[in-house]
Amino acid sequence: MTKAAGPIAFQGLHGAYADLAARAIFPGLATLPCPTFEAVFVAVREGKADRGVIPVENSLYGRIADIHHLLPGGGLKIVGECYQPIHHCLLGVKGAKLEQVREALSQEPALGQVAKTLRRLGLKPVARTDTAGSAAEVAATGDPSKAAVASLLAAEIHGLDILVRNIQDEEHNTTRFLVMARESVSVPPEAPIAVVGFAFEVRNIPAALYKVLGGFATNGINMTKLESYMVGGSFAATQFYAEVEGRIDDPAMERAFEELKFFARSFDILGAFAGDPERRKGK
Repeated sequence: MTKAAGPIAFQGLHGAYADLAARAIFPGLATLPCPTFEAVFVAVREGKADRGVIPVENSLYGRIADIHHLLPGGGLKIVGECYQPIHHCLLGVKGAKLEQVREALSQEPALGQVAKTLRRLGLKPVARTDTAGSAAEVAATGDPSKAAVASLLAAEIHGLDILVRNIQDEEHNTTRFLVMARESVSVPPEAPIAVVGFAFEVRNIPAALYKVLGGFATNGINMTKLESYMVGGSFAATQFYAEVEGRIDDPAMERAFEELKFFARSFDILGAFAGDPERRKGK
């Protein structure tokens, strides 16, 4: 992982899972809570934070909304990634009993990751903006009928009791975080996995996407991610976010990118970074 001076910006309050990821990636550095994902980008761009840590996808919930719209125009570069296991807990006010709880407050992705458990417990999911903020709200209400789905750290920070541990529906529940910086970095030569993230929009011609992808196939480059999303609310304009394994200066990568640019209306390399070893698990 790249070196940083701190602080490390994240979305949410202290005790959020992004806060946990930031502390795991950069132990000993201060973390800076931000109200929104966009505010994380602003904090790093303006120098209030040295790095930003943002979630992009979860093994149960899927893609985190809004992030891919921020990446191309956010003015930052991807310089690292981290696969963070997520262990949700049901947190109640001091002295509360599980049988008293009627509602579970949390961020929508977190509620999606514990949906089966909440149904089994007969609890109503209530969406909030973040997990740690939900813990703070439950603590402020003092209402034993309300609980939060959040981390052990959030329980400690906000003085809540842990009613049930590890309530995620699947044990493999993992969130992938990207590390953002103002400047790009060089991937260390000794890194076993090198990854390039980029965004592009294809030209409006037949089979343009097929031809773009063909450049990576013919050059033997493994594409590990390809996601599409609309641009500017238009059904005709589609932008893609992709990740490939390899190094930017590799001749095969250069050839693939040259072919991509021939069929693309826009193309932006968002960062090159060392891949987390978790990428290799299950292969």
